[in-house]
Amino acid sequence: MSGKTLKSDLKKVLEDASKLIKDAKDLSELELFRVKFLGKKSLLNSFMKSLSDLDGEQKAKAGKSLNITKTKINDLISEKKKVLSNSDVKKDDGFDPSMPGKESSIGSLHPITKTMNYAIQIFESLKFECVEGPEIEDDFHNFTALNIPDTHPARAMHDTFYLADNNLLRTHTSSVQVRIMDKENPPIRIIAPGKVYRKDSDITHTPMFHQIEGLYIDKDISFSNLKSIINIFLKSFFEEDELKIRFRPSYFPFTEPSAEVDIEYIDSKGNKNWLEILGCGMVHPNVLDMANIDSSIYSGYAFGLGVERLAMLKLGITDLRLFYENDLRFLKQFQRT
Repeated sequence: MSGKTLKSDLKKVLEDASKLIKDAKDLSELELFRVKFLGKKSLLNSFMKSLSDLDGEQKAKAGKSLNITKTKINDLISEKKKVLSNSDVKKDDGFDPSMPGKESSIGSLHPITKTMNYAIQIFESLKFECVEGPEIEDDFHNFTALNIPDTHPARAMHDTFYLADNNLLRTHTSSVQVRIMDKENPPIRIIAPGKVYRKDSDITHTPMFHQIEGLYIDKDISFSNLKSIINIFLKSFFEEDELKIRFRPSYFPFTEPSAEVDIEYIDSKGNKNWLEILGCGMVHPNVLDMANIDSSIYSGYAFGLGVERLAMLKLGITDLRLFYENDLRFLKQFQRT
């Protein structure tokens, strides 16, 4: 190969490379052209091997021409690569593939879920079985089977979310207890955690909240058994052996006698106050009879507690709505609690 022939061939290679590189549609196609013109099996590389056939002066000139051509092709590829990279960034709506990746954050359970799981763990350690039921209920299981009369305020439209076909969003998880009593024979020892719904919204109430209802039915069950289990649970939950607890007489249609349970707490000013924490009582004989459980042989107790109320006390939260505003700054405070 003569120097004149090589010069002509290099000019043709540069022209072909310029056209193809200019028309490259993406980075992968550009890489193919780089291999074609600059790779080990490229025409330029074969020209480099043929330099040994030339004499000293021709060899020097040819080598210089080869290097100039390679440099020009390299420059063309580099410029096109920048153009294609910028085009990809625009096409991906601001995504810059050259930027370092962001570290993935580790999620955690919601504080309400943690509170409920902790409460369930305590009750299961006391040999209660955890059961679930439907959130869309009928009037019988939500009210009638629990000895709630037709005139009771709880049935009013301003308290309950009514649906079509005499259905409603359950107002308590006591309806799950009714379903279990219909299916199983005593002894029955269960808790029923889950979401419930009532038309109420302020700093201590939301339209959707969580309850844990408990039920124990067997022979010779007394109010003393109920007091004992409530005391054990509250002292375990708040991790305070000296926690002061009191039972106040109250009224619920599905229990008789009934009681509200208060705990003593110290406010920010150091004053001691009583705070209502849950409701409970002995299962009303009418409720047992409607479930075909002989109330002359069996007795039982029931209790219901609000998970949000427990979480607020445990975590020192004063506004219930904070739990459901999805503010990560708030929720991250409880990742390790």
